[in-house]
Amino acid sequence: MRITLGVTGGVAAYKSAELVRRLQDEGHTVQVVMTRAAREFITPLTFAALSGQKVITDLFANSDGGDANLESAIEHIAVAQRTDLLLVAPATADILGKFARGLADDFLSTLYLASTAPVVLAPAMNVNMWQHAATQENLATLRKRGARIVEPGEGYLACGMTGPGRLAAQEEILKAVREVVQAQLDLRGETMLVTAGPTCEDLDPVRFLSNRSSGKMGYAVAEAAARRGAKVILISGPTALETPEGIERVDVRTAGEMLRAVESRFAAASIAVFAAAVADYRPAEAASAKIKRTKEPLTIRLEPNPDILLAVAKNKGERVVVGFAAETDHVVENARKKLAQKNADMMVANDVSAEGAGFDVDTNIVTIFSRDGRDLPLPRLTKGEVAHRILDEVLRLRGVLRSKPASYRGGD
Repeated sequence: MRITLGVTGGVAAYKSAELVRRLQDEGHTVQVVMTRAAREFITPLTFAALSGQKVITDLFANSDGGDANLESAIEHIAVAQRTDLLLVAPATADILGKFARGLADDFLSTLYLASTAPVVLAPAMNVNMWQHAATQENLATLRKRGARIVEPGEGYLACGMTGPGRLAAQEEILKAVREVVQAQLDLRGETMLVTAGPTCEDLDPVRFLSNRSSGKMGYAVAEAAARRGAKVILISGPTALETPEGIERVDVRTAGEMLRAVESRFAAASIAVFAAAVADYRPAEAASAKIKRTKEPLTIRLEPNPDILLAVAKNKGERVVVGFAAETDHVVENARKKLAQKNADMMVANDVSAEGAGFDVDTNIVTIFSRDGRDLPLPRLTKGEVAHRILDEVLRLRGVLRSKPASYRGGD
């Protein structure tokens, strides 16, 4: 989701820097808009470095009287159109008054009037300002218009007074954002099956073959889908990750166990995302006792594991099926080959040897290859952001597939 974070002039403005990171961790893209007063407390460079996005500080490109181009003059319209949620934290008494009265004398207040996105406001100010009748009247007006107000906390304030007025705890702000996002559930009514993590293929009672997958990408997809309203069944190999809230998790260990779990639940799914790093091979025979060390070379005979994606996608029907291709060379060629051979609708490919795109990191660099011929290369993003982009493509592609004749899908 694309969130515009408005930062206004108050001591609590520094807390918004951490809020940017927390929002990104939840899979959101964040663009910061700062008022002139906010820049007295924290620099735009801080937010630019954290968000990776342009920080907007003025209504016009040159606010000192120089030439301003047309693009900068209407930028508030462009930002308003691409904003999914407007969050202002901290929100001063001044900005609350502007929003309530329809004043538009800076970028943030103009954006508010131009946007139809939901609004979340987290006020922070002096206790007397908070309790003033004018502020309370403005808050009542904004609530009637549908704005979500995150009430300030109580305690010792920067002005030296004690009482309500300090910026709400980040968890309270994030909770409000989540609840507003839940009202925009584009996957409501869907059942999504997601595989994640590695598989472990036992060699003997103490040793096994596996890979470096942490499961983070698959878990990010599962969490993003749940937040967008889907019922999610997460079939997970061994990981140290916590189960995202509201998700049915099925723990498996081997590729064979994962295949059986997928086959028993595939019929219930409308979308299936195969993000697990399934071991390609397993020992032909697992020893019943620990294999003792000797001075002689040890030969282990391996046999292929089932290809889970190939096994189920051939009977996918109207389901949208997404595969993953972790590559170290010829990424594009291998991904397109797998897309066709495995009868998938999408293939998410990455070069796991690239910095920021490998195993057990919080970012990824992928290209999404779709059945309709669309290739979507993405920059380095958090895995949460990648997950949402994948889901966006799933919904887009399903619309395309439903507009085509049945033979277009192939392999059904």
